[in-house]
Formats: sequence, C-alpha cells, structure tokens
Amino acid sequence: MAPLPTANADIAHFFRQWLETFAAYVREVDYASARPLFHPDVLAFGTHNDVIPGLDQWVKTQWNNVWPKTTDFRFALEQTSILASPDGTMATVIAPWTSTGYHPDGSPFPRPGRATMVFSRADDGWLCVHSHMSLNRGVPQVSHANRPVKAW
Repeated sequence: MAPLPTANADIAHFFRQWLETFAAYVREVDYASARPLFHPDVLAFGTHNDVIPGLDQWVKTQWNNVWPKTTDFRFALEQTSILASPDGTMATVIAPWTSTGYHPDGSPFPRPGRATMVFSRADDGWLCVHSHMSLNRGVPQVSHANRPVKAW
C-alpha cells in the first residue's frame, strides 16, 4: 500500500502559516479578515450545527456562537498533519487545537478540540472548502465569555 500523500515542504509551510493566521483572527474575533480564507460556498460542521451551507451561514451560526465566548485559540502545529494531492490542487489539514472556555461564573476551563479542513487550489490560491471543528469528548459545549466582535 502506498503511503499517505504527505504535503511537500512548501505546501506544509503555507498551511502552518495559514493556521497561525486563522487562529489570530479567531482570537481577535475578526470575522471580516477570516472570510477571504474560505470559499463562499464552504461546507462546514461544527459544535452548534450539523452541515452548514456557505460562509455567511457559518459565520452567523457557528463563529458567532464560539469566537466571542472563548479566548486563547491556537492550533497545535507540532501535532498537525498536512496531506496534499500529487497534482497540488487539493490538500487536507488535520490539526488539534486549544482554547479557553468560561463557566457561567467566569472561571476558565481548558477547551481543546480538533479540526479537519479540506482546501482547493485555484488560480488565486488556496481556499478552504470544508471544515469540521469539534470539541474533544467531555469538554463543556457552552462557554460564557462575551467579547466584542472586531469586524463582521
């Protein structure tokens, strides 16, 4: 059996930077800056919805229910796997992440999870076309912070 199609060094570097960029937007609650990283018709799964059709719906129903209510979001780059098609047109990123959630009394709790993201490469670069981000088992589903949105 052939090995998994691991991304070459250039593609792996690009996606590690992509993860850092996206995580910074999550920490800043900056939806406007994060939007161009995704295809407008992205299909997503998340904690608050099953299949979410399109970026606008994803922002309203998932991002807005999570980003302002948590802090410290980061991907564990050292544990990230990046696969790419041999022709360089598709890639998959598998990455654990961490964040901080908040109980109703304001006390923090660790809020780890994992993500799988599928990317398609077009003439204008890579866009995420599918994302599945979910919490690890046993992590509280609801967080109670209330941070302002920087940009819609």
